[in-house]
Amino acid sequence: MASRLSDEERDEIGLGRAAGESLRSIAARLGRHPSTIGREVARFEKWGPRYLPSLAVRISQQRHARRGRCRRPKLAADTELRRVVLDLLERRYSPQQIAGWLRSQHPHEPEMWVSHETIYQAIYVQSRGNLRAELSRQVALRSGRARRRAQPAAGGPVRSGRPWLGLHISERPAEAADRAVPGHWESQ
Repeated sequence: MASRLSDEERDEIGLGRAAGESLRSIAARLGRHPSTIGREVARFEKWGPRYLPSLAVRISQQRHARRGRCRRPKLAADTELRRVVLDLLERRYSPQQIAGWLRSQHPHEPEMWVSHETIYQAIYVQSRGNLRAELSRQVALRSGRARRRAQPAAGGPVRSGRPWLGLHISERPAEAADRAVPGHWESQ
């Protein structure tokens, strides 16, 4: 993986852009690939009409500071939220139902809200399903699956079983044009 652009490199990019240099010439001078310079300029020129190295440095530092943080999942700690979710799972509520129920019962307490995906993650992924281990039954969800099922790929005309896709009216048989057979009449 390539290293991040340094502050000095960003200053050079700013000077080059102000002088009207092309991205390729700036990239050659810095010893970087032109696409690296192009992405950098495109990313930060959306904030204004020209590339400002000081702004680029500040935004880049903020972005990289956020990236390193790892939030602790809401259901990892022993909290009231975790106990409520476990209770509802044992009563065979689905994660979607739990998420909706929590939001309706605690409308002014965001700390008691959790998404259905967070519940699925706690059951199937985090620490090998630490939430599933605490359930009194072996089965964590109503489906009884021990693993998540992969979502099917989106269907389209290529995968479709519809035989009329790809047909064009110009390809219809000649007997349809003379309308001799009652089934070939077009409706109005």
